[in-house]
Amino acid sequence: MKVALFVPCYIDQFYPNVGIATLQLLEKLGCEVAFPLEQTCCGQPMANSGFADLSNGCDANFVKNFSGFDYIVAPSGSCVLHIKEHLYDFDNEQEALNIRNSIYELTEFLTDILKVKNISASFPYKVGLHNSCHGQRGLDLSSMTERMLPQFSKPEQLLQLVDGIELRKPKRNDECCGFGGTFCVFEEAVSVKMGKDRTKEHEDNDVDYITGGDTSCLMHLEGILKRQKSKVKTIHIAEILNSVL
Repeated sequence: MKVALFVPCYIDQFYPNVGIATLQLLEKLGCEVAFPLEQTCCGQPMANSGFADLSNGCDANFVKNFSGFDYIVAPSGSCVLHIKEHLYDFDNEQEALNIRNSIYELTEFLTDILKVKNISASFPYKVGLHNSCHGQRGLDLSSMTERMLPQFSKPEQLLQLVDGIELRKPKRNDECCGFGGTFCVFEEAVSVKMGKDRTKEHEDNDVDYITGGDTSCLMHLEGILKRQKSKVKTIHIAEILNSVL
């Protein structure tokens, strides 16, 4: 199984350990992983700001770098959803379609493709899980309270396999953290208030860490926690699943 690792901008620039943990985890689970060295931004920031036409170069570069793999995996629900819904290359339409159909968010790949039932990981801490909007409502990584369907959560399913972990859910389990990409820039006050509401529910649960599948959301929550001098830390789910504490 040839798997290409797509590392989004936030991870590459600010949280490289998330990319390293993802690589190590996939290799532990038997995947042959390649990292295309000329990969760059997927184009989501431009598209979200209303300038999708400026991301054509990103699309063409993405197709160039990620063609020919069985699967493409990324530790980011928002970037994966963007590729699934918006990747297009006028010169390579079929390759772009193949990529849209073969890219997966990390926890989605582990549960749906690898069908992981056991993970050799240990993380003896109290952990709150944050469900990012793109992953939950765009990729169906977990159930939504507004839909009367059986409850499920692919990230939670994997975290339950980790030795020593104690998961604690906030009351409003699927509420947005307020990051929203450029939303946090143009609607700063609203974004911060939403983030404070999220962190408070996790702090009320006396957790040691908040985890999730989107580094951008975790970065937003981390900034609020640090400014409030909270003891709670953030950690990407890949780092927990790869942990051997």
